[in-house]
Amino acid sequence: MLVSAFDYHLPPELIAQRPLARRDASRMMVIRRQTKEIIHARFLDLPEFLDAGDVVVLNDSRVIPARVWGKVGGREVDFLFVRRVAPRRWEVLCRPARKIVPGSTVIFPGGLEAIAVGRGWEGRRELEFPTDNVLSWLRQVGYPPLPPYIKRRKDDEIWRQLDLTRYQTVFARRPGSIAAPTAGLHFTPRLLRKLKEKEILLAKVTLHVGLATFQPVRVEEVEEHKMLDETYAISPQAAVKVNQAKREGRPVLAVGTTVVRTLESAAEMEAKLARIRPGLGITNLFIYPGYEFKVVDRLLTNFHLPRSTLLMLVCAFAGHELTLEAYEVAVKEKYRFFSYGDCMLIL
Repeated sequence: MLVSAFDYHLPPELIAQRPLARRDASRMMVIRRQTKEIIHARFLDLPEFLDAGDVVVLNDSRVIPARVWGKVGGREVDFLFVRRVAPRRWEVLCRPARKIVPGSTVIFPGGLEAIAVGRGWEGRRELEFPTDNVLSWLRQVGYPPLPPYIKRRKDDEIWRQLDLTRYQTVFARRPGSIAAPTAGLHFTPRLLRKLKEKEILLAKVTLHVGLATFQPVRVEEVEEHKMLDETYAISPQAAVKVNQAKREGRPVLAVGTTVVRTLESAAEMEAKLARIRPGLGITNLFIYPGYEFKVVDRLLTNFHLPRSTLLMLVCAFAGHELTLEAYEVAVKEKYRFFSYGDCMLIL
């Protein structure tokens, strides 16, 4: 299957640069897979499309302010702190990276210094710090790790503070992501209360969004792409809610592609019935058309980049032809795209 089959035309002006004043005011395209019907609604209408007993699964990973600028030999370098690999050592992604070789000293805000001790591919490096409290330092000086299609000036402190709040779900609890699980950005405490009032069950899992979620696909054939590892956790309480729903034939709605990959990675078949295993795990699951879903019955997701693994997952769930038709409609109707954009509910 060719990667080019997942391309589409997107006018740049439809890429959302700012969040809406109210999270839950976004538009929501609703797709009914059986009838191929496309409905235009608002995210506030979400409870109307669900029934009592449905299970809505959220990703409660919290985005860390992982972007910082440092200086190497007097030159400014853009750093994205990807993950901690040892108490005082972090894997980073840096641009430009060519001058950062093992032994280089990086001077960060506040006078914190680090030594480059490892060199990886595509701008990845390992830095050694004199302290194991780097995460606390990032909370003081770091910027939200916004994707490159959202344009911000580094000296715009007002937007830095706003993005620190808005590029984060209201239910985020466990720090570890370097990108937001964006389908969850639409939820508000008010909307969550409405779901509970309708006796819709909420379950939370954790997948820390890493490079795997947004790594570009650089091969021509979809099957040749390899996903990087990401870590996830499923509590016994969440597993009970999901497994009981599967036994009783009640739908499980995944909020975002990260939740889909978490649930499907933890799935096992037992007497032709799917269930998920609680606990910690590592996933490199790549979902594209042809994949048979075991746990997820419904999906809430944002609109994704052309040729991305996220779009491929949506095509696997809703069907390639119907998904790209829906994207054409979204462009025509001027939906807002990507992280701060509108969403799609697939039933």
